[in-house]
Amino acid sequence: MTEQANENNQDAESALPMENSSENASAPTPPGDAADPNPMSQPSRAIRPHGVEYSRKLAAAAAQVALDNKGQDVMVLDVCDQTAEFDLFVLATGSSRRQLHAISEQIDDVLEKTLGDERLGIEGYQDSRWIVLDYGSVVIHLFDEETREYYDLESLWADGKPIPLEELGLKPQG
Repeated sequence: MTEQANENNQDAESALPMENSSENASAPTPPGDAADPNPMSQPSRAIRPHGVEYSRKLAAAAAQVALDNKGQDVMVLDVCDQTAEFDLFVLATGSSRRQLHAISEQIDDVLEKTLGDERLGIEGYQDSRWIVLDYGSVVIHLFDEETREYYDLESLWADGKPIPLEELGLKPQG
């Protein structure tokens, strides 16, 4: 490197803040207050960490769509203590391929158009026995009755905490 280029490089580097300088050194802020007993004040550890409250909002909207479309056994399961990949599952059962498609398409519409969130992936739409909609912090599982019973995610994720629909501001059909 020439002497002129080396001087220019040193000048540019000195203009940047030093990571270890006392001016910029500050203790890292812990996520949430460890003394705070409210887990909802803690940030989400999920792929798209908008916070657990935002995840609950997405899950509530998805569960409401399932209820509005006559989905059965709709539940929201908090799994954030079991995995860092996502916070909540929404599970619902449909009685036909057509119903499962309607629920999944309307969930996409509500979460994407109304709430501005974007689906990261979808699996099982063609077969329609188990449709999975991945919204990062919330994963939505739509099953036909036989498949839900067979895979029994509620038992597989038994350490998860069911969130009563009423706690999300929803009124279960029944």
